[in-house]
Amino acid sequence: MWTFHPHLLARAVPRYTSYPTAAEFTDAVDSVDMARALDPVAPGTAVSLYVHIPFCRSICWYCGCNTAAAGRASRLDAYLARLQDELDLIAARLGGRGRIERVAFGGGSPNAIPPQAFTALMRHIDDAFAAGTAVRSVELDPRGLAEDWAEALAAARVTHASLGVQTFDPVLQAAIGRVQPGEGIARATALLRQAGVSSLNFDLMYGLPGQNEAMLSATLDSALALAPERMSIFGYAHVPGLIPRQRQIDAHALPDVCARFDQARRAHRRLTDAGYRPIGFDHFALPGDPLAQAAETERLRRNFQGFTEDQAQVLIGVGASAISQFPNRLLQNEKNAGRWHAAIAGGRFATARGVRRTVQDQVRGRAIEAILCAGAADLADVPERGRIAERLAPFEALDLVTWHGSRIVLSGDALPYARSIAAALDSYRGEDMARFSNAV
Repeated sequence: MWTFHPHLLARAVPRYTSYPTAAEFTDAVDSVDMARALDPVAPGTAVSLYVHIPFCRSICWYCGCNTAAAGRASRLDAYLARLQDELDLIAARLGGRGRIERVAFGGGSPNAIPPQAFTALMRHIDDAFAAGTAVRSVELDPRGLAEDWAEALAAARVTHASLGVQTFDPVLQAAIGRVQPGEGIARATALLRQAGVSSLNFDLMYGLPGQNEAMLSATLDSALALAPERMSIFGYAHVPGLIPRQRQIDAHALPDVCARFDQARRAHRRLTDAGYRPIGFDHFALPGDPLAQAAETERLRRNFQGFTEDQAQVLIGVGASAISQFPNRLLQNEKNAGRWHAAIAGGRFATARGVRRTVQDQVRGRAIEAILCAGAADLADVPERGRIAERLAPFEALDLVTWHGSRIVLSGDALPYARSIAAALDSYRGEDMARFSNAV
């Protein structure tokens, strides 16, 4: 399986959790754009709510998230109070229109806040948006998950959770600044099961400093023994120029592109042999999980949270740096917490960056999403198909893609090249991809 073609992986490419990507965001949008995006939301429209908690108990060296150490309790309290103010602003603008079907908490680590604060925040969301029946998901750090947090998750009826595992190997944990003994991960898993979580994801990583195939295999074995419904296997992206904390990681110990490819291939084989269905290029799910079912019925989607079964076309992000997604706009809140506080305190949406999506942006975005989610896309409405065909010629020559009229279809061996293939449709991408990560 999977032949290694290094020349096809020579350029870094976006992860395409949106199109245009965040690299195209500018300050040409503002709070008025958020208001104009919310106003057309019709009664009954499916809406997803993303709540960003930009705090962690400690900061891992590899992490590229917009997060900071939790620190003073007063800082957390002030953030959470302002978060409720922002939720009220959005609820008032919607005026009861839209139907909240999903509420996702991410970060950072949402369990960096006290469990009682999470309970209060969830209650506020339910009251403001009548979201009592929404599916709830939470990203969690196993190091800060105790009985009181599990009780809060159970009371909030959280059914989906994701644990930041990364690796079970203690040497690698030390190398990336995230030490968490395996027994702690196992205990967190047991607590989540007791709390009623029925769809549990483990985030794992390959391409870590000093990581070899034996280390990766041992981590996969440990993860499989705990039987999460989902696993995400991400290649570590080392970009210390963009993420200064990564300078603490020994770049000389990082596996080369050939070793990374072998690790990705090994993980894919091990998990599929264990009964997991591959979802896109880096997610895996057991057949009974909603994510696998969405892939089976061609309802798989891709958004800022990765591959998802979420069908909502409107995703509203709240909190500093959170991104909202509408059919014709991508809007990001202020990353700076002080400016975010000031905007909300002034009764304004905190939109600071983003992009207004043209009709062609939307057409290309749907095609890119289809390539990544379904392995095929009809490009009949995509302009410059001749130029796209030229970009795809190296992949076509190796039977990784085939054309059927205006439709392109990826072969089974094309999976590790899916992002590179999708990049051929990207009208914003030139030759300089330095700010993005390796495709594998």
